[in-house]
Amino acid sequence: MTALQPSFSRRGQLAFTLVEMMVALAIVGLLMAVAVPGSIRMYESMQYRQAVRDVLTTLADARHRAVDQGRAQDVAFDPGRRQVSFADDIQQLPEGFQLTVTTAEEVNRENLGVIRFYPEGSSTGGDVDIATPTGRGVRISVDWLMGGVSQSSYDAN
Repeated sequence: MTALQPSFSRRGQLAFTLVEMMVALAIVGLLMAVAVPGSIRMYESMQYRQAVRDVLTTLADARHRAVDQGRAQDVAFDPGRRQVSFADDIQQLPEGFQLTVTTAEEVNRENLGVIRFYPEGSSTGGDVDIATPTGRGVRISVDWLMGGVSQSSYDAN
């Protein structure tokens, strides 16, 4: 028996040419140039939404606890440290985010802005602004009469 040999050379099929490698690297570079900034924006957006959700939840919990337990509850905001605290829980906003608080001067302590919720459901009221490094932000407003919490988005750019 004789072995049949193909009429073409297999040697040319085992390697990539320099042009093929350069095209592949260019495609990978282009994909990275598009994907990395997009993933960074997506991560910032996730952090931003979570920070807003945490503040909204903390304010709602404080109001609920004030009504439920029959005594005033304070939510403290430390803009310098980007922290929101209620009872023993401290929420830390991500690095680069900006926290601005406008509250009633009578209940503030040292460098902390405080929003107080009363047993009948009212509050001292105030506004909490959370802004991302890109200038996108949300204003969370607490109504003084009913203690209701609302939010509105803005873009500083």
